Amino acid sequence: MPKLSKEKKDKIAEQILHHLFAISPSSSFTNAIAKETARDEEFTKSLLSELEKKKLVVQINKNKNGIEYIKRQRWRLSNQAFDIYKKHQNTYQSQQNLNSSTLSDI
Repeated sequence: MPKLSKEKKDKIAEQILHHLFAISPSSSFTNAIAKETARDEEFTKSLLSELEKKKLVVQINKNKNGIEYIKRQRWRLSNQAFDIYKKHQNTYQSQQNLNSSTLSDI
């Protein structure tokens, strides 16, 4: 299998973060994230582990009843990453609104 460049891995990681932001505050299992990004589960798991080291995602080890998962892993966006994404979204939307109002004035 060909080795992916750092740039492509970063793009895929960005897709993962975007997906987790879109479903936030919910979490998602590794296999669902892999399916959403059309990637292999092991590759997705390795990217999620890298994102966890950077404190961008948080791994959830227990289900709603407090029972620890044996083979599955759920992931969610970290609070810090969520705040950054939300701030970026608000800035982008404000900019879009400004651009559309400027165009309507013309």
